[in-house]
Amino acid sequence: MRSILEELFYGNICPNTDCRSHDKETKKLMGYIADHHDNLLSTLNDQQKELFEKFDDCYNELTDINEREIFAYAFKLGAKLMLTVMLDDQRQ
Repeated sequence: MRSILEELFYGNICPNTDCRSHDKETKKLMGYIADHHDNLLSTLNDQQKELFEKFDDCYNELTDINEREIFAYAFKLGAKLMLTVMLDDQRQ
């Protein structure tokens, strides 16, 4: 059995996709977003589509950055919590 660090190294753990909720409500909402996206695109002319695609690209890039920052923050917080627990156990 590999350690969690080995699993992470070999790409078997992907925190930015593994933690996503796959419940019925989330899937339904994702379907609505895709439908609205497609419906909006079908109403736009070529110039508007180009502008919307640029907006969409920027929004996706921002979302990626935010997810990366949230992951780093949560990882550090988890590590601090673990250190606190371990140090408290050693003091007792």
